[in-house]
Amino acid sequence: MNLFRTIVTGLTCGVLVAGCGSQSSDDTAGEEVIIYSNADEEAVEVIQEVLDEAGFEGQYIFQSFGTGELGGRLLAEGKNIEADMVTMSSFYIESAQAKNPMFKALAFTANPQIATPNYYAPILSFTGAILLNTKEMEANNLPVPASAKDLANPIYKNQISMVDPNGSSTGWLFVQDIAAEYGTDVEGQQIMNAIRENAGPNLELSGSGPLKKVMAGEVPIGFGLRHQAVANKAKGLPIDFVDPSEGNYTLTESVAVIDKGEKTNPKAMKMAELIVTKARPGLLEIYPNIVYDGETVAAENQIDNSKTYPEPLTAELLDKHRAFFHGE
Repeated sequence: MNLFRTIVTGLTCGVLVAGCGSQSSDDTAGEEVIIYSNADEEAVEVIQEVLDEAGFEGQYIFQSFGTGELGGRLLAEGKNIEADMVTMSSFYIESAQAKNPMFKALAFTANPQIATPNYYAPILSFTGAILLNTKEMEANNLPVPASAKDLANPIYKNQISMVDPNGSSTGWLFVQDIAAEYGTDVEGQQIMNAIRENAGPNLELSGSGPLKKVMAGEVPIGFGLRHQAVANKAKGLPIDFVDPSEGNYTLTESVAVIDKGEKTNPKAMKMAELIVTKARPGLLEIYPNIVYDGETVAAENQIDNSKTYPEPLTAELLDKHRAFFHGE
């Protein structure tokens, strides 16, 4: 997920993501619900469609931010933030709540497979994988890597594209592989340094950057979102993927309602419930990772070696792993 997506900041109806209809007829919540989100455009479209179909068209303002910027606002502003509701990386929600409790307990039941606090509910999950351009692999006579560690092999010098975790949380998925399996001291740092050096000029701030380079044949190997590789392979393109032997780590994005006391807009909780209960099927089509019991995905999207990082994911841990990635 790109941390530097452009903020949707318009002050008029034509600029805001959500259209401006008439004010809500609910006398207890006449103001529009302000939603801050780091979600990709495709996810935003699903959420808006669900809200509009439920009768909330014109009753909300959707503003999109990069993950890093929105995370910084949550940590700095707490419950004084302008938003009434957020859809955001779960780890940032937890970090913000720990620093300055700012979220209301959910007024509805959400039972994801992985236990979560009662103030947010996951709405999507994504996983990383090693990406391959099969034609370029063959043309360059390169061995297929089986692990994240393999990418430190000098044979891959300038042949791989990586995501800088300073720019996208997709890069953090790879760092977790190395840090969890090999540590962040001598061995892990040596591996990480070698991989970063192998990437050379192909270190990307955008989470989709490596996939674009792999698809264009600029490099044979990259690291990116697994479901995107699956989709492009299914189209018959020369794209394949490898689940690293160290495991596949995941990140989730969740919905949470800001606790503004008596000023809390009650429609925000209703919208949050709709996003979890009604938008989830559409989001699952885009990000085919199972989050709730009863969900199913195609065989190629099933992960055999899913891993959970041994430490809680927090904004502070992300900062440490960013430094680790850069050898600082």
